[in-house]
Amino acid sequence: MSARAHLHRMTRSRTMPPIDDVPAWTVVCFVVRSGHRRKGVAHALLDGAVSYARSHGAPVIEGYPVDPGEGRINSSAAHVGTIGLFAAAGFELVEETRARSDRKPRWLMRLDLRDSS
Repeated sequence: MSARAHLHRMTRSRTMPPIDDVPAWTVVCFVVRSGHRRKGVAHALLDGAVSYARSHGAPVIEGYPVDPGEGRINSSAAHVGTIGLFAAAGFELVEETRARSDRKPRWLMRLDLRDSS
């Protein structure tokens, strides 16, 4: 996790362009070993990322998770997280991006850290 401006691929992304000039921090990927999935590890990682960003003065933090719809998604596509994971951490849906994982839409979700503690 880092400030979006420090991630070269994010600053040039055509499928997930920035939505405004706020210096957002971003969560781009979760790596959870197969034997540890579905045990809350991704939730703990996201909570840690939010705490870290908050403690370092990030104004907002964004994620670009996949919307699995009614079904499950391939584990190789889940590395970006799901909208349910981000929603459970207080992130709000902002807009659907042009990016896809497992042929399913990815959303820009954002958590505003400016007024929270």
